[in-house]
Amino acid sequence: MESRVNRAAVGAFVLLLTGAGIAALLWLGSGQLSRKSYDTYLAFFSESVAGLNVRAPVKLRGVEVGAVREIAIDPTDPGRVRVVLSIERGTPVTEDIWAVLQTQGLTGIGFIELGGGSRSAAPLRARPGEAFPTISTRPSLLARLDLAAASLAGDLGRVTASLNETLDPETRQALRASAADLARVMHTFAQRSRDLDAATVAAAEMLRNGAKASAALPALVDRVGRSAEAVERMGNELAETGVAARAAVQEARGVVGQVREGVARFDAEVLPDVRALVSDLRDASASVARVTAELERDPRALVAGRAEPPPGPGE
Repeated sequence: MESRVNRAAVGAFVLLLTGAGIAALLWLGSGQLSRKSYDTYLAFFSESVAGLNVRAPVKLRGVEVGAVREIAIDPTDPGRVRVVLSIERGTPVTEDIWAVLQTQGLTGIGFIELGGGSRSAAPLRARPGEAFPTISTRPSLLARLDLAAASLAGDLGRVTASLNETLDPETRQALRASAADLARVMHTFAQRSRDLDAATVAAAEMLRNGAKASAALPALVDRVGRSAEAVERMGNELAETGVAARAAVQEARGVVGQVREGVARFDAEVLPDVRALVSDLRDASASVARVTAELERDPRALVAGRAEPPPGPGE
C-alpha cells in the first residue's frame, strides 16, 4: 500500500509540474513580460488607402511606434476612410502632428508616416464628444501627383482652346505670309552677301588710309607752320628794309641836293614795288594761316579735298 501511495503522489507531482511548465511557456510566449501599453488614435483619409492593411506599421520619422488596428469607411462621410491607430504610450503625439500614407519601395505595401510635432506643442487630446483623439492628415505623394497631373491637363486644355480661338484661318494665313516674306528677305540677303563683303573691305581700306593720313597730318601741319613763320619773318625784314631805305633817301635829300631827282625816281619806282611785295607776303602769310586752320578743323580735306560750297540762290 505504501508503494502505491508514493507512486500516486509522484505522478500527481509530475503532472502538476508539467502543467506549471506548460503554463509558464504559454505565458512567456504570449509576451506578457514585454507587453506594451498602446493609445488609440483616429485618422481620416480622403484619398484611396490601397495597399494599407491591418497591422501595417505606424512610423514617426522612420521609427515604428505602432500599428494600424482597423480600416473602414467613415459612416458619417462615405468620402473618407476611417483608420484606427494603436500607438505606443509615451510617443510624443502633439496637436501639430500629422499623418500621411506612404508606400514601401516597389512592393506597394502601405504604412502610416507621422510627421510634424514640436516640443512646445501640447499633447493631442480627444475633442468633446469624441472617443479618441484625431490626428490630422495630409495627401500622399501619389495624391499630390494626381492632383498636379489633373491641374496640368486642365491648363493644357485651356491653352489648346485659347490657341484654337487665336489661330483662326485668317491668322494662320497671315503667319504663312509673314514666314514667306521672311524667307524672301533672307534669300535676298544671302544673294547680296558678296556685295556686303566688298563694301566691308572697301570701308576697312578707307579707314586704314584715313589712319595713315591722320598719322602724317601733324608733321604736315608743323611744316606749314614753320613756312608761315619764315614768310612772316621775311615780310618783317622787308618792311624794315623799306623804312631804312626811306630814311636813307631823306638823309640823301638833306645832304646832296643834286640827287633829289634820283631819290624821287626811287620813291616813284622802287618803293611801290617794295610795298606791293610786302603786301603780297602778308597776304601769303594770311593764306597759309587760313590753310593751317582749315586743316586743323577738317583733316579729311587733305585726302578728300575741299568740299564744294552749297549752291547759291538761282544756281
